[in-house]
Amino acid sequence: MTQNPPEKYKDFDADAFQQSVIKEFRENNGKVGGMFEGAQLLLLTTTGAKTGKPRTSPLAKVEIDGETLVVASMFGAPTHPAWYHNIRKNPMVTVEVGTETYEAIASIPDGEERDKLFAKVVEVAPGYGDYQAKTTRVIPVVVLHRVGPEPGAERVKGMGDWIVEVHDWLRKELDDLRRQVVDLIAGAGPATLERPKPDLAQQMRTHCMEFCGALKKHHTGEDMAVFPMLAKRFPGLAPALTELGEEHVVVARLQDEIQGLVDGFVPGESDPVRLRSELESLAAQLETHFEYEERTIVKALNATATAPDFG
Repeated sequence: MTQNPPEKYKDFDADAFQQSVIKEFRENNGKVGGMFEGAQLLLLTTTGAKTGKPRTSPLAKVEIDGETLVVASMFGAPTHPAWYHNIRKNPMVTVEVGTETYEAIASIPDGEERDKLFAKVVEVAPGYGDYQAKTTRVIPVVVLHRVGPEPGAERVKGMGDWIVEVHDWLRKELDDLRRQVVDLIAGAGPATLERPKPDLAQQMRTHCMEFCGALKKHHTGEDMAVFPMLAKRFPGLAPALTELGEEHVVVARLQDEIQGLVDGFVPGESDPVRLRSELESLAAQLETHFEYEERTIVKALNATATAPDFG
């Protein structure tokens, strides 16, 4: 809401004015008088891109197709507002509307999607069209996706929840594979590598092939579809998504090594202890990867997409 004031207001303290609006908003259940009488406002608390400290900004609230939007107009100023730079680095925000406070994640549509949203914004608030006409920069439209359901509403399963379910299934499959290797070792005896019970090695090969195939498909889907979508809408997540993609390469290399050990396993000749050691290494790396991925993207996915329906 702040910008560089005209010359006649050169002594105007924009920060003090903004703090007074925030104070009045909180003391009056989200209502503000004066020049904002009757306006729909919200308070947006972001994390400072440079300071890491919470920064609260009073902003005009726009409702489009059931979504809560804010517009980084700065009244047509040539630069983006500070709060916009903050969410480009960290999209997690806190929103205050009326007497309600909730956590949200801020996405930044671009291209055609942004243009369609901005056109709808101008339909309900024509002033934003005037602001855009005053500047050469493309004024961003920011969508505030509530994290979790609205009060009293039933929680809908999101894409992030589905990702966690896939991770849990992969965890279970890997645990089953590890148990099969333990059975091989138990069948070998303490001193010699005798042939284990019939078909156990073949069962292990089949299980390993299915597990590795499922993991590869999961990671390919993330690399090709999920991660690019998130990086585009949430620029602040891009570095973490790049790191996750690099981890996929490391995991794939370890998968190939394990698949080679399993495919070449000969009961009575190969060393199941080495195979178990490699599987434990894969399990440790995967768990670290899954946990980081879940901390990084689950909220964003839940806020922006429902879980796939496979019928």
